[in-house]
Amino acid sequence: MKWSEYHQHAKERGALALELFVALSTPAKAPEDVKANLPAHLAYQAELEESGALAFAGPMSDDTGELMQGMGMIIYRADSIETARKLAESDPMHQSGARTFTLRRWMINEGSLTLSVGLSKKTVGLT
Repeated sequence: MKWSEYHQHAKERGALALELFVALSTPAKAPEDVKANLPAHLAYQAELEESGALAFAGPMSDDTGELMQGMGMIIYRADSIETARKLAESDPMHQSGARTFTLRRWMINEGSLTLSVGLSKKTVGLT
């Protein structure tokens, strides 16, 4: 089934059908190259977050859940996969070749988030 058909079916059955874009980013060069590009990468991520184009981002563990393997996941808000690809390609980490990425559409239909804001304690919690 084509993506657009699936999206329409999901909406018709009452699902949220929120479309986001997931980039799985993996190291392509030596750790020193990745580390050298980290400040520019984090600044770029902060810009995307400020503009609303970045939903979530962060590193991932290996399959044991214990060791960092260098893979990261970046979830973009964009109006198309082409726009999301431009966002990923513009990341200094990817521009430099220190990391490569694969990009996929992600349709969110189920799940929940809970946001807790403690005004007097100045706390924020997300579960």
